[in-house]
This record gives sequence, structure tokens and C-alpha cells, in this order.
Amino acid sequence: MAITAGGNLNSVPSSQKQTLSTNYLDFTGTTDNTWAQQYLPDLMEKEAEVFGQRTISGFLSQVGAEEAMTSDQVVWSEQSRLHISLIGTVITAGSTNGTFTVISDIDGNIVGDGFTVADHGVRTNDIVLIASAGIVTQCLVTDADTAVIQVEPYDKADLTGHATGASASRLLVVGSEYAKGTSYNDGNFAAANSRTPANEPSFKAFSNKPIILKDYYEVSGSDASRIGWVEVSAEDGESGYLWYLKAEADTRARFTDYLEMAMLESVVGSNSTVVDTSLGAAADSGVGTQGLFDAISDRGNVTSGITGVNAATDLAEFDAILAEFDNQGAIEENMMFVNRSTSLAIDDMLASMNSYGAGGTSYGVFDNDEDMALNLGFSGFRRGSYDFYKSDFRYLNDKATRGGINAAATSAAIRGVIVPAGTSSVYDQQLGKNMKRPFLHVRYRASATDNRKMKTWTTGSVGAATSALDAMQMHFLSERCLITQGANNFMLMK
Repeated sequence: MAITAGGNLNSVPSSQKQTLSTNYLDFTGTTDNTWAQQYLPDLMEKEAEVFGQRTISGFLSQVGAEEAMTSDQVVWSEQSRLHISLIGTVITAGSTNGTFTVISDIDGNIVGDGFTVADHGVRTNDIVLIASAGIVTQCLVTDADTAVIQVEPYDKADLTGHATGASASRLLVVGSEYAKGTSYNDGNFAAANSRTPANEPSFKAFSNKPIILKDYYEVSGSDASRIGWVEVSAEDGESGYLWYLKAEADTRARFTDYLEMAMLESVVGSNSTVVDTSLGAAADSGVGTQGLFDAISDRGNVTSGITGVNAATDLAEFDAILAEFDNQGAIEENMMFVNRSTSLAIDDMLASMNSYGAGGTSYGVFDNDEDMALNLGFSGFRRGSYDFYKSDFRYLNDKATRGGINAAATSAAIRGVIVPAGTSSVYDQQLGKNMKRPFLHVRYRASATDNRKMKTWTTGSVGAATSALDAMQMHFLSERCLITQGANNFMLMK
């Protein structure tokens, strides 16, 4: 009987007792004889967490709220300004001794289609201030039926001296004056009008739509039951020697970050038929959703800083921010979420206010000695009637997220965002009453049947078998959008 030895048997004879590569597996995997290294390495089983906390989510949970929705669109209304202030063009003389042609309101919105008194709100017998070219003139309105408002100065012959260029003048209604024994229609120079109309409150309506986000992780049944030599851990605290535990946890953590990043960065599609058709929508149907940065750029305020490099590196820049907030809602408390360079620039700016710290060694903890830690940072400050609380925004610092994008496109870099800390009163359609909500909140799709805030489910044959697939699939889904109310109170720092 013949016996044939296998070609890969470890049976090479040796004339001496010694360790040979043919007798061991190659630990480095550089030969076919794996574990060829005869000396056992000092194995560090724990995977090193060299990037610290890798997730960036948490910003929206600090400054906003989350609420359910049951529609494809969220519509909300915001108050208009209480007082009537217009931008327009002055003609020094007209049928009276001056006219003011309305172009828009002070926020740049075109006032109505026909520019009647019902559109711009100025009425006959109103007292108005007209300002331009360093001159302020108090006038009485004598006719306000169209966009061309006839005025009569109180204390001068006409509006000579005012700037006559387009959009060069500002008009503000400060009151009214009527003759004794008159009604609203008396003194109206327009014969067609029977009476002066009443001003009705107006509002602005805005809308946003949710987007569907998906991701999944898959591991075969064989790999799910295979143990590794590296002990892995994840941000959610899960650890062990099964690699799929880390892979699934990383997919979940990355998807959670996507939920926040999409709410910050998304824009509404326009004139992009390729994107529309790729998503199964009609051309120019407005796919996408409006994220925070786009909402502030569209309806809020943007500052590029005095230096043009870092925002808010000079106290004068904060004074300009304060002046703009005075023009808007004047919300006292504001949160600043900024990147590292801007955070340090603000610290240096505040430190320079200390006359005893010429060398920068006494700010922070102002009574320093050799046994005390030197605090070279500030968490907040008050300027005028505003409080600013500063916090680092990891998303703007991390090279793998917006930090890397900022480095590649410095001219369009986002250095931070200033978010009001107040609430707004809005009408809740589900509850049927007014509710106080943060200016910033996430709406997610949910009903009694399905909650799509953060939906997770498992399919496959691993564990609880649901299909013939010899694998485990972890699915993640969310449908949501961000509502940015009162964007005029936000500031984007570029």
C-alpha cells in the first residue's frame, strides 16, 4: 500500500533541535507558511482610538427641538414689521412740493403689484420723515393712492437737498395730523377714494420639505460568527472581538452624523433636471431641502469680519453685528458656534481689552501666580445689551468634515454661526393652539403607523431569520427637514 504525503505538510526533517521558519506560522503574513515568526509578540489587543470622539452630531440637540410631522411640506408664517418704513426715490417737486416713489420696504421686499395705499400702508394725512443725503425732513402726506406719494414739507418749501437717485431715500411714518371736525376722507386729494383704508397686518409665509436619508450595513453569516484578535470599540460603548460589532456601530454613528450634516448643508434644487429625474421627480420640482447655512444666507445675515480673513476678530466687527441685531429682533442672548481660529481670535480680542495684560499673561485668571493654571480663553462676554456664549464647533474643525472643505475653499469658508437663544410663538396645527418653540427645530415624518425619526431594522438569516439571505443587514432610515424660524436673527460668519 502506498502512502502519499500532502505537499503542504510541515514535515521537513532537521538534523538539529532548532527553531525554523518551516515550523511556525508567519504572523506578518509575508510567506505562505503564516506564523513564521517564532517569537510571540507582545500583542496589544485594544484598538487605539487615535481620533478621539469621531462623531460631530450634537449641535442641533443643543439649540433646537424635534417634532413630528405628517405632510410632505412644512409651512409657517412669520410676523412682518410693526412700523411702516420704506425705501424709494425722492423728487424735489411734483404736483405738490415733493414726491416719494416707493421701491420696496426696508428689508428689500417689493411692495405689492400696484403700489396702492393698501400695499405700502402710507395714507393721506400721515406724518412722515424723509431722510437722504444727510437731511431729514418732516412732511405731511397729501396723496398716497399709488406708488408715488405726494408730500408737503412742514418747515421748508420743498425737498431740495435730498438725494434723488434710485433707492437713495428712506421714509418713516411717525404719526398723523387731521384738521378739526374732519373724518378720514377729508383732505384726501384723490377724488376716486371715498375714504382712507385701514392698514391690515401682514405676514410672510415660508416652507420647507423633508428629505429621505438611508444607509445600511451587511455582514455575512460566516463573518458574523468569526472572532478576531483585535478588541474593537465604538462611540456607542459597544466592544468585543467581533469585527461586525464595530462596523455596524460605525455605520450607525456615521448615519447619525449625516442626519445633522444634511440639515446644516442642504439646499433646495433649482434648474437641475438631472437631479430631479435621478430622484424620480418632475423637472424643476424643487428637490432637496433648505439647511441652516442656506437659510441664513437667504433670509438672515452674513458677516465676513473686519479683516476679511476671520470673522469677529475685532471689537468693531461685533459692534457691527450688534447694530444689525438691533435692526432685527434684538434678542439678548446668543450662542456662537465657531471654528478654532475664530475662537482663538475672539479670545485674543477680549484679552486686548485688559490694559494690564500687555504681554497676554494676565487675562483669563487675572490674579495669577506660579501655583495657578493660566486661563487664556473666554467662554462668553457681554457687549452693549447682548450676551454672547462661545463654543467650539467640531464640525467646522475636523479635517474629515467641514474643516477640510473650508481649507480647500477659503473664500467660501464658514467660520461659525450665531444662533439666538430665544423662542418664538407659532401656531401648532396638531394641538390647535400657539406653542413656544426654539427658532431652530427639526421636523421628522411620523404617524401612528410609522415613525421615521430614526428608523432601524434587521433583515437576513443571521439571528432572527427573516429571509433566505445568508447575511445580516442593518438598515437605517430617516425623513426630516430643518425649520429655521426668524432667520433674520441668525448670523453666518464667513
